[in-house]
Amino acid sequence: MAPNTLTRRLSAAVGGAAILAMIGFSAACGTDGDTPEQAPVTSTEPTLTPTEKSINTDEEDFTPPVKAPQQTVRAPNAPVFHD
Repeated sequence: MAPNTLTRRLSAAVGGAAILAMIGFSAACGTDGDTPEQAPVTSTEPTLTPTEKSINTDEEDFTPPVKAPQQTVRAPNAPVFHD
């Protein structure tokens, strides 16, 4: 029973040390220096060009009609027809 307790305590101590080490590394590697210089702001705006063409309703519809497939399995509450 004693070796089992010792193993638990040792693993808890190692885990705690690992957590403290991660906190220390993240604090040491963090940078609190000055923020980098930002790019200068331009006052001219770029010209806007349309990215989509207008919809022409005079031409035929080029998409085929949507047709649902035939039902292959009887619905759970559908009546059963015998020939």
